[in-house]
Amino acid sequence: MAAPAWRTWTALAIIYVVWGSTYLAIRYAVDGLPPLLTASARFFVSAALLAGWVAVRRGSRPFRATGRQWLGAVAVGLLLLLGGNGAVMVAEDAHLPSGLTALLVAGVPLFVVALRWLLHDRPSPRTLLGVGVGFAGLAVLLLPGSRPSGVSIGAALLVMTGSFLWSCGSVLAGRVQLPTDPLVVTIGEMLGGAAGQAVVGLVRGERLDVGAAGPKAWLALAYLVVFGSVIAFTAYSWLLQTAPVSQAATYAYVNPVVAVVLGAAVAGESITVTSLVGGLVTLVAVYLVVTEEGRRRRRVPVEPAYVPTERQGRLRSSAT
Repeated sequence: MAAPAWRTWTALAIIYVVWGSTYLAIRYAVDGLPPLLTASARFFVSAALLAGWVAVRRGSRPFRATGRQWLGAVAVGLLLLLGGNGAVMVAEDAHLPSGLTALLVAGVPLFVVALRWLLHDRPSPRTLLGVGVGFAGLAVLLLPGSRPSGVSIGAALLVMTGSFLWSCGSVLAGRVQLPTDPLVVTIGEMLGGAAGQAVVGLVRGERLDVGAAGPKAWLALAYLVVFGSVIAFTAYSWLLQTAPVSQAATYAYVNPVVAVVLGAAVAGESITVTSLVGGLVTLVAVYLVVTEEGRRRRRVPVEPAYVPTERQGRLRSSAT
């Protein structure tokens, strides 16, 4: 039975606004808090909250998984959260604007398609066109005119690298054994990613100085935990069970718009003509890819080795 339209649109609105706002929240969180240790704390707490919710509602049964399944979840979590989210945290700590960061992360669906092509899952010509246009848009975003003075290209390239690693994690998630319950998969990924972020953060010399962080940083971290990780992800999980994947995947081209608007309105981030052009080109390309892939899944039989399971059919969140 299809869910009422108002519930679907409520879930979409939560995903659009909350995940779009996480880029700005990260900007405030890293103002006084070490980036990777902060991200680690966020996902450890989020995993604990989700695990408690699952245990209260369904007991211990959902957590019964093999060691190989847990290792698969940890491996995916390292790519998604240490590689993807960690790169965003460090880049914003280096003062890369949150809006520009979100536009660079918008290229995740393009990397996913490119990786699938390398793995012999041939996309349609329309999808390839979208990928080509999208990478051109990302190239424009890397031009000097897209970044404020004083922000090196290294921060932007770090986000691009993180987006590629996130895409690798998204593809790997459909090819390794994972726990059968989607929420338990997420808990395993969060724990693996949080552990990796803590280790790398300590190796980088990060130390938590409670007195150095103001109220805004702590409030931003609380927002990331409660709204960004728990509430929005729960809405996304529900949406994947009740609505077409192509509809849920619209976050990929809405979140960056929300992030840019919030960055400009709340934090006073400037939007250069170059970044605006590059962002628009990238978002149009992502729209082409997401809509074409949605149509392809509905009308084209897929080779048995690539039949989308519940997890494989998802475009994993690029939200931070």
